[in-house]
Amino acid sequence: MQITWRWYGSNNDDITLSTIKQIPNVKGIVWSLHHKQAGEIWEEQEIEAEVKKIKDSGFSVDVVESVNVHDDIKIGLASRDHYIDIYIDTIRKLAKVGVKVICYNFMPVFDWTRTDLYHQNDDGSNSLYYEKSLVEGVDAQTIVDRILKGANDKTMPGWEPERLAKLQELFDAYKDVTETKLQENLKYFLERIIPICEEVDVKMAIHPDDPPWPIFNLPRIARSYEHLKYIVECVDSPCNGLTVCTGSLGASGKNDLVTITNDFKDKIFFMHIRNVKRFSNGDFVETSHKYDDGDIDIIEVMKTLHNNKYKYYIRADHGRHLWGEEKKCRPGYGLYDRALGVMYLNGIWDTLEKSSNETK
Repeated sequence: MQITWRWYGSNNDDITLSTIKQIPNVKGIVWSLHHKQAGEIWEEQEIEAEVKKIKDSGFSVDVVESVNVHDDIKIGLASRDHYIDIYIDTIRKLAKVGVKVICYNFMPVFDWTRTDLYHQNDDGSNSLYYEKSLVEGVDAQTIVDRILKGANDKTMPGWEPERLAKLQELFDAYKDVTETKLQENLKYFLERIIPICEEVDVKMAIHPDDPPWPIFNLPRIARSYEHLKYIVECVDSPCNGLTVCTGSLGASGKNDLVTITNDFKDKIFFMHIRNVKRFSNGDFVETSHKYDDGDIDIIEVMKTLHNNKYKYYIRADHGRHLWGEEKKCRPGYGLYDRALGVMYLNGIWDTLEKSSNETK
């Protein structure tokens, strides 16, 4: 297991690399060129500058999250090959600087979706919240306006104002894209890029849908055991795999995270560990990482990873906003609860390691 930390760049993140360096056992920075829109060319000079900055601070740069997939690829337009060629060019450039895993998603229009970025919790903290009835009862523009208003002027992957300014055009473009069609378009994308990944030794790790069900009549194809199985089997390659996000998949009680973590053990190249509390009406709220603060048994997930000798990358994902940091931090990406989450994961892993060594 290699613990990492998602960082948005020196001019785009209030948390500095020197601060992250003080969190025990964080070995790598999960990075990206966050100013790039989907389909833009990643220039070698920009990549090298970001990599140098991270490496000079003592971190690895093995994981990029994300290289966003252009909507034309997801929709299956004739122009998709042009954007796939750009994506392949980016894969090659990232491989040259030592990137080993690229996390990406294939969600139409929206990335993750919440209805409240600062839901007040009983303990005085606040966190991301999803209210099912609100999503079902309003138009998509209302949700977009709520998210962008609460973003603290921070970039929000999947919620780029420039792209969402053409929201109705996007919905019109996706109107004939069914779940089956979206799966076919993902397969086409993977068939083009995976041979290149095999050539340069880069693994693709698709992120599950968040939340793991269709919203605004848009299909979702990475939301269940069966969907993940299709993805890893549609293009059979050691470079075609998964990011398992316990919070994304765990928002649905139908997803057994321990079974998923075990059964796809050879295909999980990246783990996002976070906890959510589900409510009977379909709402959910993000909690601390502690296993009994939410509905996901983080300890059993970690135990499964340990039993399977997991060697890839993991990060403590999201977390509550603590001690007033919501006034300046990126929603879901504060310092304190993620740092507490790292220590929680360290503690579980160290206990498992010690116990394992004692029984040998």
